[in-house]
Amino acid sequence: MPASTYAKDEIKVADELFLIVALLHQENPDKAAFSLKEIMARAEEENMTGKIRPGVKQHAYEHAVANIKPGSGKYRMLYKTAEGKLRLLRAGDDVHPERAGKIWPNPEEVPARYRPLVAWAQKQYAKQKPEHRRWLEGVFQMKGLGKKLWAGQDADAYVDQLRKDWQ
Repeated sequence: MPASTYAKDEIKVADELFLIVALLHQENPDKAAFSLKEIMARAEEENMTGKIRPGVKQHAYEHAVANIKPGSGKYRMLYKTAEGKLRLLRAGDDVHPERAGKIWPNPEEVPARYRPLVAWAQKQYAKQKPEHRRWLEGVFQMKGLGKKLWAGQDADAYVDQLRKDWQ
């Protein structure tokens, strides 16, 4: 494509996705997360760059989702719920250990009309900065829990005791 016909998009794809999800949160305060279909419909409605770029969907599947194993993108902007819906990353959310990319768009790199939205999202979702924690940290914290309850008890003898009345 000749250089004269090339126009650089005003906004990075990851930043566009972040802004779309932030808009959905702002417009739907009672809704915890959003389907990919809802996100793409809102992206089409907002029309930030004059077209829906395929990278928006790819970032929502993989590149910007903090709690899944990264491929080529390692952003930490969104969180995938157990239901498969997406929301902005919150302080305290688990982050895959291989992810170390940005969490927020740089306000200077988004169109001026969206800068208050970035500030709003940071205020709402960054009471504290999300920690880069070990994957499934809560499970590891349970190690040794209740060991005093079982001190001096032989595991096989305990199971045999439970099973003695079985038919």
